Amino acid sequence: MYRTQRNYENLNKAIFEGVGEYGIPQIRPVHTCDVQNWISFNYAKGCEEPEEHGVHFFIDDYQFIRVWNDPDRYMKMLRKFSAVLTPDFSTYTDFPKAIQLYNHYRKHWVGAYWQANGVYVIPTISWSDEESYNWCFDGEPVGGIVAVSAVGTQINPTATRLFVQGYREMIDRLQPEKVILYGQYIPDGCEGEIIHVKPFQMKWRERKEAE
Repeated sequence: MYRTQRNYENLNKAIFEGVGEYGIPQIRPVHTCDVQNWISFNYAKGCEEPEEHGVHFFIDDYQFIRVWNDPDRYMKMLRKFSAVLTPDFSTYTDFPKAIQLYNHYRKHWVGAYWQANGVYVIPTISWSDEESYNWCFDGEPVGGIVAVSAVGTQINPTATRLFVQGYREMIDRLQPEKVILYGQYIPDGCEGEIIHVKPFQMKWRERKEAE
């Protein structure tokens, strides 16, 4: 009884066989995504037309840590959306490797759990530096549609190099059919069939300027 009442890092809810050295839960590929309108998770609850929207997690971690702390609470709501990206728990280069791995695992556990419960999940791919290639693609599907965020990756030459290098590694390893790229613009060096998604603030500003 005590064991079932405790969180146990959600292992009381589901244990996935996992892949790679660290047993990362596997995400299944999806091949269709017609979403034109993407909103961040912190606005999902108030969305009046979820079937015409997709949900992304390209926001600060504290705004969506609740999907890990209580994944069942948001299941019914997320099923209504046309597509949901896996939560983008941060893997910054200055984070300890243990935290990066933990965040990669949490992203995949939540994504696999949602898929098993009827949510249309598209994997969010992230990496930190070259060393992270040893595990950051574990659990990601080969083929299908993936998503990445370019926000904050062009702030200096090192960040730019790491992003483009990781992007190319992703293309080589996962061979995605399409890449949903969230950001103000598509960085030079990013190839493939890209679906560019501009941040809401940028789209709002462009709309105001047009008016």
